[in-house]
Amino acid sequence: MSEESKRREALIYHAKPIPGKIKVVPTKKYSSQRDLSLAYSPGVAEPCKEIEKDKNKAYKYTAKGNLVAVISNGTAVLGLGDIGPEASKPVMEGKGLLFKIFADIDVFDIEVDTKDIDKFVETVKNIAPTFGGINLEDIKAPEAFEIERRLKEELDIPVMHDDQHGTAIISAAALLNALELAKKKIEKVKIVISGAGAAAISCSRLYQAFGAKRENMVMLDSKGVIRNDRENLSTEKAEFATSRKIDTLDQAMKDADVFIGLSMANIVSPEMLKSMAKNPIVFAMANPDPEIKYDLAIKTRKDIIMATGRSDHPNQVNNVLGFPFIFRGALDVRATKINEEMKKAAVKALAKLAKEPVPEQVNIAYGETRLTFGKEYIIPKPFDPRLIATVPPAVARAAMESGVAQKDITDWEKYEDHLLERLGSDNKIVRLLLNRARLNPKRVVFAEADQLDVLKAAQIVHEEGIAHPILLGRRETIEALMKEIEFEGDIPIIDPKTEEENENKDRYAKVFWEQRKRRGVTYYSAQRLMRERNYYAAMMVNEGDADALISGYSRSYPSVVKPMLELIGMAKGVSRVATTNLMITKRGPMFLSDTSINIDPSAKDLAKIAQMTDKVMRMFGLNPVIAMVSYSNFGSSKHERATKMRDAVEFLHKHVPDMVVDGELQTDFALNDDMLREKFPFSKLVGKKVNALIFPNLDAANITYKLLKELNEADSIGPIMMGMRKPVHILQLGASVDEIVNMTAISVIDAQQKERWEQEKNASK
Repeated sequence: MSEESKRREALIYHAKPIPGKIKVVPTKKYSSQRDLSLAYSPGVAEPCKEIEKDKNKAYKYTAKGNLVAVISNGTAVLGLGDIGPEASKPVMEGKGLLFKIFADIDVFDIEVDTKDIDKFVETVKNIAPTFGGINLEDIKAPEAFEIERRLKEELDIPVMHDDQHGTAIISAAALLNALELAKKKIEKVKIVISGAGAAAISCSRLYQAFGAKRENMVMLDSKGVIRNDRENLSTEKAEFATSRKIDTLDQAMKDADVFIGLSMANIVSPEMLKSMAKNPIVFAMANPDPEIKYDLAIKTRKDIIMATGRSDHPNQVNNVLGFPFIFRGALDVRATKINEEMKKAAVKALAKLAKEPVPEQVNIAYGETRLTFGKEYIIPKPFDPRLIATVPPAVARAAMESGVAQKDITDWEKYEDHLLERLGSDNKIVRLLLNRARLNPKRVVFAEADQLDVLKAAQIVHEEGIAHPILLGRRETIEALMKEIEFEGDIPIIDPKTEEENENKDRYAKVFWEQRKRRGVTYYSAQRLMRERNYYAAMMVNEGDADALISGYSRSYPSVVKPMLELIGMAKGVSRVATTNLMITKRGPMFLSDTSINIDPSAKDLAKIAQMTDKVMRMFGLNPVIAMVSYSNFGSSKHERATKMRDAVEFLHKHVPDMVVDGELQTDFALNDDMLREKFPFSKLVGKKVNALIFPNLDAANITYKLLKELNEADSIGPIMMGMRKPVHILQLGASVDEIVNMTAISVIDAQQKERWEQEKNASK
């Protein structure tokens, strides 16, 4: 994609379908006159009176306790510098989005039009009653230090400048673990800090809080080593001025144990690395390009422990590991500030989490066989679902112990469960799927690439590194559309109807004929079928010329399923294929089966569908909890529609006892644990969160998933084909671009998994 295309895409993303990235959503009913009279006049007067008597009741009757202000004056925005408050707003909205998706914290972004410290502080103080916390963002140093200091002293809610403390907290956790691996003591190591801005100062102070010695630190700015004989040093720089008679980074790096880079790209040479002490620790955190490239660094020193700010290398120092969870813990105990004890607690929690066994969901998301604590894993991954239940409790506990909490937590297990529930509506699983696909992209045939939306999806997966697309369809149409949407690159285009592909068509026709000549297929009919794109695409996958295929955008589901079953067929041991839809709901990911193929499955079919659903969910790193749903509960009806669900459950309990599955159950009982526990305490699902529903027939499953999708605006990924020999996935008619992209990621993951199973099978022979 050209730079102009990227620019236009970014602008369209922020402008459409509505401007911006965040909005306010009501949390109470408002449909009736009674609701409105409670929400506003006259009912609203009652909470106002209560808060007037005790202002802390604002936490009880308003959204204050879960509301953070992200505030900036736009003087130090990302890599853009002083661009002003209006221009900084997209960044602040983005920060608000991260608060919401990682910790379920609501945000108002506030852009303040002043560079005057007194006016800025006064503005924030005046609006502070609205909020439970203040996140300062993108304010240039040294003003940022003074603004934060004064606000922390003068306000009774948590204040944190994330540019300073976020990087400090994450890098400190990584440093503690790196030192442990290097078998070095923090109080003895020599540390070089390249950069003297807000983040560098905060990092250096936090390292000291963990035992680093100031006399062992050397800090550099754009003028070189900050020495105590330099004139006109700011208070913060003077704090870290060295008495050593050195002037350059080369000199500072000699025999250093740790390098902390918060400056600019490519300033560290291989020779500098070689001059460092044994087992050097290098955190090159300049973005987007680090102080020394990762590959060059590990090639230069085999004993190096390396971290960067980039997601495409191990050990990413990413602020999203910190600020959402630190504020979450602070808000939940109504802390009056974020103090050193709370920051240190966050550091220790992150460092400890990296040493614990990693959930399979995280291993799968990052394409690892098993992530374990070591040189390439010294801090948790941003997609680790344990972060929400690990860091906030540590921060909250530290706030309570240090005396800044106004609300105590007594049941920590219940609190952790509550934290995990907060992320039920998050689209995290979609990010996990896309990330996993990028780690090992596969060749995916798009059988309808002359359709604009399909081609747009192919463009996205190509540019995002999710898959290597192969485009099938009318060549002239595809090339014209590619030009129109600026889809660039060396992308294979195949038109099965033309003579250009005669060699492959003849080869595919011959193979197909040999396979089916005793089932009424003539060689001529095989040649004719190879002119049809779905038959051609299926043969590409069969013959290893592609790894997976996507089709169904412009044709009915049955017409696309037929050639897939004829050419590719079912996996070994599978007697019936089925589909499942992954729904992204408010309670989290939910699998619904069978949504597209089996009209009225038998009890045995339903048991097999449940087993296949279980297998697919485990492929995504999820622990399946499956309900076999019906209009009846545990024998309340004798109709065959209900009894077949009961028979399927009996079969599964007998033959697959380790599966967490039960029924037959009405859907509300399956999804409401309190109802289930009260009426049916014997159920295997009691105390568990159901994340898969198996329906008695196609009517129920298909209607339910489409109803959820349209009425609740739940994202749907699917239908995901289960039981096929090769990765084949069929879209719903008229699928959106996002749905096609997501299904492509599914097809890539399916291909990855089938490749892995094949390798394991061959290795066991």
